[in-house]
Amino acid sequence: MIRREAERVVAEAVESGRLEPGPAVRLAVGLADATLREALLEGAFESKRRGKGDRVSVARNVFIPLTNLCRDRCAYCTFAKLPESPEAQTYSLDEVAEAVGGGVKTGCTEALFCLGDKPEIAYRFHREWLGRRGFATTAAYLVEGCRVAFEGGLLPHTNAGILTAEEMTALRRWNASMGLMLESSSARLRERGMPHYYAPDKDPTLRIRMHEEAGELRIPFTSGILLGIGETAEERVDTLLAIRALADRYGHIQETIVQPFHAKPGTPMRDVPPLSDVEVAGWVALARLVLGPEMNVQAPPNLAPDVLELLLRSGLNDWGGVSPVTVDFINPEAPWPTFRELRRRTEASGQRLVERLPVYPEHLLQRPEFFDVRVREAALRQVDATGYVRPRAESDTVEAA
Repeated sequence: MIRREAERVVAEAVESGRLEPGPAVRLAVGLADATLREALLEGAFESKRRGKGDRVSVARNVFIPLTNLCRDRCAYCTFAKLPESPEAQTYSLDEVAEAVGGGVKTGCTEALFCLGDKPEIAYRFHREWLGRRGFATTAAYLVEGCRVAFEGGLLPHTNAGILTAEEMTALRRWNASMGLMLESSSARLRERGMPHYYAPDKDPTLRIRMHEEAGELRIPFTSGILLGIGETAEERVDTLLAIRALADRYGHIQETIVQPFHAKPGTPMRDVPPLSDVEVAGWVALARLVLGPEMNVQAPPNLAPDVLELLLRSGLNDWGGVSPVTVDFINPEAPWPTFRELRRRTEASGQRLVERLPVYPEHLLQRPEFFDVRVREAALRQVDATGYVRPRAESDTVEAA
């Protein structure tokens, strides 16, 4: 695709509000071309401006890895530990409360629960640990963790892998939102030798079904794409289109994360080169045009710290959750930027940083049926008329300089 054609296709997508499959694939295949990529970024930024204005949001959270035991063995993951590992940990409810207290003291509004998928199926040790505390499953224990967080003053957002509709219903009582990275719609990635071969919960059919059930239950939901784990450009486009179809059908997808793979020592994929920063920005831009101006498109700032300015031109409108308290337990090698730095660099781009809750204003203000009444009331107490967290002075919070 030459630049003139790319400009035409992008302009049509901006005007219509979405990029269709054929043109999306042609743009994706041509992302290595700098002139084409520039046209894509310009169009994506205009789409973002039309849908989101000059706002770029961020959530102030505390990251609670409730358990790092997991029955899956993804070829790129260092989060999951075996029970015999000295790094294996399952938080007690007292430890959850302590983490929540630290978050409240530093001005956090979100408790981000992230944990391994169904470890009780794989490990008798963990089943027995849960049983001694009166729980049959990790999901049931998670409900109690979320209750502790909510009653301690934070709004939970849960990423717990594959959950049943019944488990999501129980969690909905305490959660402002939930999420599951689709990662990829490609079943090919579960074949022998591929990154999800030993990860039954990464079956895209299961993951899409959970997205559907979350929609049926009216839960504000986060999805996302993982870039660089062996998928093709066409498969990435298909993943974005799958997310779009779910959002169109149920209206519950509140944000889409565009996350690049980072190789980690000690994993089977330790030598796989990551996408370049300019490629990541190109895919953020493509996500914006495929998903449209109203979608909240996120790119984690700690995974591309040297090119925040480029990402700010790519059509994103959200930095995700950033913690003044805890590391990114999924990517511990990638430290969070400070809020002061995020604000400075966002404002230097001509945009402005606003703080959000784990649920975005669109759902919080306009879709009350998506919440337990107590959760919505607690959320509304923390926001202004726009649905974003009330502005506060830098001196009101504690963070590294």
